[in-house]
Amino acid sequence: MYYEVRGSGPLLLIGESGEGDAGRSVDMVDRLVADYTVVTYDRRGLSRSTLADPAAPVSIGDHADDVARLLAEVADGPAMMLGLSMGGLIGLRVAATRPELLHTLIAHEPVAPWLLSDAERDAHRGELSAIREVHARAGMGGAFPAITAHLGIEPGVEEREPGLTAQPMNARRMANFDFFIGREFPAVVADALSPDPVRSSATRIIPGVGATTGRRVFTRRCAVALEGVVGVGAAVFPGGHNGNLTHPRAFAAAVRGVLGGVAG
Repeated sequence: MYYEVRGSGPLLLIGESGEGDAGRSVDMVDRLVADYTVVTYDRRGLSRSTLADPAAPVSIGDHADDVARLLAEVADGPAMMLGLSMGGLIGLRVAATRPELLHTLIAHEPVAPWLLSDAERDAHRGELSAIREVHARAGMGGAFPAITAHLGIEPGVEEREPGLTAQPMNARRMANFDFFIGREFPAVVADALSPDPVRSSATRIIPGVGATTGRRVFTRRCAVALEGVVGVGAAVFPGGHNGNLTHPRAFAAAVRGVLGGVAG
């Protein structure tokens, strides 16, 4: 598993969204390293974290086990984690099954259908499965509009901070998207964690929502449901579902504020 360690201070692990690898949130990380030792990584199957058996299924439990292995390598005690979308789902699994590893988790709009009511959960699992079918039939060109609509993202319309690092849709990102949709969507659909171990976890769990994410967007609904599970109001972060990418400076400042760090 490929990972990067930058900065100094308390350890903060970042679990990325979607096809994001260790370098995806570089602009945000640049604003956090003065206050935290920031650890980023490529999830198994993405970029430089290669699979011994590429045909084997990947589960959310596998991803949580990987986080446990990574923290055993880089941490000397309970760490903090910022989990973004898919990373938030993985963080919740770690908090539920290995709470001694994390003392604080920010779960920003986690892709966690099991947090929702039966009808809403099944509807969103069906949407994810439908997107995967479109991807298998028509590739990223067909699936990308459905993904962005599902997450309330409007490419080319969202406001952005100036001077962002270019993130071109190169061959590696395309391969990561293919893996994310083809291999990880089924893991999200199949994930059936109960809210009970999340509710009783010793990890301090803070739901997060994007300021501009629509109230009916799936991931915002998951974060709102998480509020009820952990009894903590959601922290509001700049931008929408991908605010860490569109508003990295303001997002980093919000992370420091939530974690009680030193404003930079």
